[in-house]
Amino acid sequence: MMEKVHERLQRELQTREEQHALRKLSVTDDLIDLASNDYLGFAKDAQLRAMIDEEVKSLPFVGSGGSRLLTGNNAYVELVEKEICEFHQSDAALFFNSGYEANSGLISCVVHRHDIILYDELIHASLREGIKLSNAKAYAFLHNDIHDLKAKLEMHKGNVFIITESVFSMDGDLCPLIEIIEIAEQFQAAIILDEAHATGVIGERGEGLAQYLGVQDSIFARVHTFGKAIGANGAVILGSLILRDYLINFCKPFIYTTAPNYLQLAAVRMAYRFLREDTMPLQHLRANLELMKSLLEMSNFRKSVSTNSAIFSFVVPGNDRVKSLAAAMRSNGFDMRPILSPTVPAGMERIRICVHAFNTHPEIEGAIRILASNMPN
Repeated sequence: MMEKVHERLQRELQTREEQHALRKLSVTDDLIDLASNDYLGFAKDAQLRAMIDEEVKSLPFVGSGGSRLLTGNNAYVELVEKEICEFHQSDAALFFNSGYEANSGLISCVVHRHDIILYDELIHASLREGIKLSNAKAYAFLHNDIHDLKAKLEMHKGNVFIITESVFSMDGDLCPLIEIIEIAEQFQAAIILDEAHATGVIGERGEGLAQYLGVQDSIFARVHTFGKAIGANGAVILGSLILRDYLINFCKPFIYTTAPNYLQLAAVRMAYRFLREDTMPLQHLRANLELMKSLLEMSNFRKSVSTNSAIFSFVVPGNDRVKSLAAAMRSNGFDMRPILSPTVPAGMERIRICVHAFNTHPEIEGAIRILASNMPN
């Protein structure tokens, strides 16, 4: 039996390789980072690391010891949740070990099989997983298309959930949140908003898109993840006290998962303190984004989307073509990642650039110059 399973796995891997879509792990420590989600540089910041080290010294333990409903809950995790609540102006927060776990757990728990889900066609895989697990009837609306969303809302009655993202991870474009809220209120639908790539980037202090627009109270649930600009790992689901209590009682990924350890919590807490107290990383990021936009305006690049976040992408159709472009950039010392199908639809493969606070102006200028000289016709 085991031999037959291995044969099947090998066949599927071979198919991926023939499609030029086989994924492999790689180490790229010696390259200029224009690929990671560490937008503010928090994952490598020496001052933040010193703050975390000092915080850890004051903590009683390292590990959590169990799930939060057993022995893993403690005053420290509740303090971290309280401080995050205050930063994001929410009534309640519940900490999860990853954004994937938070997204899939939230939707599969709160949405019931007789409910309706309307989701942006480009949402993250973690949100899709939650939709699948919910067993609810789900329908995609065209990306950021308010007219298509409204048309689908008119077709469905009952409890309706609208699921979208603040910043879409493949192209870096923002959702039309104000318009979505207006139409959701018209049809009495609840909004679930993934703020992953907006956290630390969008807003005066990186509070996210909902707070930047002043509409956080109109969102049923917001998910802020810590594996990107915050430079750590984990996530919180923000919402009402009722939502928090419901998740504690019914969300299986929360109930049956070991609680976050003290090291993880300390890293997140100090990153938020750093975000509140030191505006320089965000200022550097925004200066680099302005430089990037100006370089693109002066070039002949065909941008795939608007550029209001730290993510830029350029469509280079074909897995083999975009992989060759990424390899050319690596050979010149720049880490830019190809996004292959089936992660994106065939024909929409792209090179994705993430700009950071720590990138220098010569690095960005050099990267765009070399990218332009290697871009396929």
